[in-house]
This record gives sequence, C-alpha cells and structure tokens, in this order.
Amino acid sequence: MIRPLSRRTVLSSLIAVPAGLVVAACSDSGDQANAETPAAPGVSNETVAATPAADAPQSAGSVDMTKLLQEGALPDKMLGNADAPVTIVEYASMTCPHCAHFHETTLPELKAKYIDTGKARLIFREFPFDPRAEAGFMLARCSGDNYFPMIDVLFKQQRNWATVENAKDALLQISKLAGFSQESFEACLTDQKLLDDVRSVQKRGSDEFKVDSTPTFFINGNTYKGALTIEEMSAIIDGML
Repeated sequence: MIRPLSRRTVLSSLIAVPAGLVVAACSDSGDQANAETPAAPGVSNETVAATPAADAPQSAGSVDMTKLLQEGALPDKMLGNADAPVTIVEYASMTCPHCAHFHETTLPELKAKYIDTGKARLIFREFPFDPRAEAGFMLARCSGDNYFPMIDVLFKQQRNWATVENAKDALLQISKLAGFSQESFEACLTDQKLLDDVRSVQKRGSDEFKVDSTPTFFINGNTYKGALTIEEMSAIIDGML
C-alpha cells in the first residue's frame, strides 16, 4: 500500500524508523518472501541453494507481456540486450533481505550465463515497502548512469543502513562514495516528483500485475515469487530457449 508521506517525512523517517524494523518488509504482511516460493514449501534458501540441480518451479500465474513491457512513470532500467529471447522483469524492495540475497548470489551467475550472452535481459522495477526503501531507490535514480552500481552497493551494504537507528547518515556516507555531496543527497531525497514516480511504479505493479511480495519475477510473462536460485532460474530459462 502506498503511504501519503510528505517529502519532509521521507527524509526524517531515515532517522525515526527503529533499527531492524524494515528488514522483514518483503511483503505487505511482513512474511518472508521465501515462504511464497513455489519450489519447496518449508525449505529454507540455504537448503534449496545446496541442491545441485533444480526442476523449474511452477509458475504462480501469468500476465500480458505487452502490458508488462509498457513503461510506467519512470523509464525502465535494464541489463542485457533488448532483443533477447527471454525477458525477466523483477520487482524488488531495497530493504528486503531476500532481494539482497538474490542480487548477491544469483544475479552474478545469471548475468554471466544468460544476460551477457544475449539469451536474457533483466528489467528491474521499484517496489518499496517502506520509506528507507523509497530513499534507496531515489538515490539510485539520482545516480544517473550509475543506477545498477548504486543498487548493487545498497544491497551489499543493506545491513549497514536498513537496520541502523540513523539511516540518513549511513546512506549519506554510501552516497558520498558514489559522488553525492550532502547538498545533492538532500536534494534527491526531497524531490517530490521522483518520490511520486517511485510510488507510481509500485502502485502499477500492485494494481496491474498483482505484485504483493518481493522479489517477484515475471519471466516471459510467467510469475514467480521469492528469491530464485540460479538452478531454478536456469531450469525456467532453458525451457524457453
């Protein structure tokens, strides 16, 4: 659900949110996203990852690809070739630990095996569940051509800013390494139009494509929920090539 936060509230909330509150925000209910992964109910990420091979998990449904690929309030951010035979659309939240796990463990192999070889492309869309996630996405958007590097750093450093008492200072230090000044940092996080656009991307994902947890993947229109392993991703993609 989109909260009508003001620009001032978004910036001040980086200090006000209690440490540890937002890291479970992988769904509206706060449930662990992996619990909704269709591959093996009740099995942890670690157990699944230890399996040497995996069958393609069952899709949770499908969406109209033509509608899915229409851009919303913000231009899509993409890795890979636009003419790749397999299109992966990922909705993620910057404070979701399952999203961070996917980007740290699965995405590098996915990129090497499928994206860099022209077999698949990844479209990444914002689906923040809390003000800190909104702030992370806004900073990535303000990074311009460094969008994906900023996303990567924020996921890798997630525990250093999403779980601390004062996320504003933590995000500022990370942002300075990416070339932000304190002035450009605060200008980004008080950009009301950008905040509205990020929320619009989330609202469209929820309203049109029934995204209700993160990460959610649409692979050639088929829906998969949870942080898929590279084995699961490979089983799905190979069946489409």
